[in-house]
Amino acid sequence: QVQLVESGGGSVQAGGSLRLSCVVPEYGFNGKYMGWFRQAPGKEREGVAGIQIYGSKTYYADSVKGRFTISQDNPKKTVYLQMSDLKPEDTAIYYCAADTRNTVWDPLRPAGYVAWGQGTQVTVSS
Repeated sequence: QVQLVESGGGSVQAGGSLRLSCVVPEYGFNGKYMGWFRQAPGKEREGVAGIQIYGSKTYYADSVKGRFTISQDNPKKTVYLQMSDLKPEDTAIYYCAADTRNTVWDPLRPAGYVAWGQGTQVTVSS
């Protein structure tokens, strides 16, 4: 079972920035994607950003386009989510996920992702 380790959450004011990190100890697995998801209280988990592990094509939810950037550092086995111009509606627990069994068909949908991190809280105040 692949264990993902997230860090970087916190509390910021609207307009601020945060960078989330996700370390994947077994990077180089056979799947295609890494993704960042978030879940606010009372809401379903939603896709925020995804990246092709081999090729680095990126995918974003409309709500974060132009504000969030997903990237990867293969030697460090780390995927990042740079979040800028944060808004109160970005408040949620953020999770990273890995497509370790090549079962993901849509990088912005939770279905198919097998490995998940423990989540990190992001709180944006107005």
